[in-house]
Amino acid sequence: MQFSSQIEVKTVSGVAKIVIRETAAELKTLLGLEKDAVRHDKLLILYWLKTQRVDSILSAAVRLGKHRTTIQRWLSSYRTGGIEELLCQKPRPGRPRIMNPEIVEKLSEELNQVEGFSSYKEVHQWLTSCCDIPVAYRTVHQWVRYRLKGKLKVPLPVNEKQKSGAVE
Repeated sequence: MQFSSQIEVKTVSGVAKIVIRETAAELKTLLGLEKDAVRHDKLLILYWLKTQRVDSILSAAVRLGKHRTTIQRWLSSYRTGGIEELLCQKPRPGRPRIMNPEIVEKLSEELNQVEGFSSYKEVHQWLTSCCDIPVAYRTVHQWVRYRLKGKLKVPLPVNEKQKSGAVE
């Protein structure tokens, strides 16, 4: 029985053929300044490829915990537009919020006043009349209670046994 000695040539799939224009020091500086997690991961991939800490897209994806197609998509955007294109934040799709920042600020100021609101129904009526927002009661409750951390100024019930000056 003869064994033919054939040399297997393996092609390494996923090797990044990309020229990174920034230096490793520049990328490290940008990494230190970045606050957004996704943008940090994008910069980290570039840094790893520049310093040759990873040798393929697949190893970078495994090390980062992302799918390889995500890394390929990031590198494709870097190839087309550089670091600006890679780090640009695209607007999120979907319906805009009914409570824009100006209205949220006005509501927050109203909640911080001494008189305040005594019920969520009052807040709902205030939003409908003053700000012309057709907002649902549930939305009002979610915004006031959980997002703005507002406590409504509701007096405690008076008990007959309570001292007369305790409520004031």
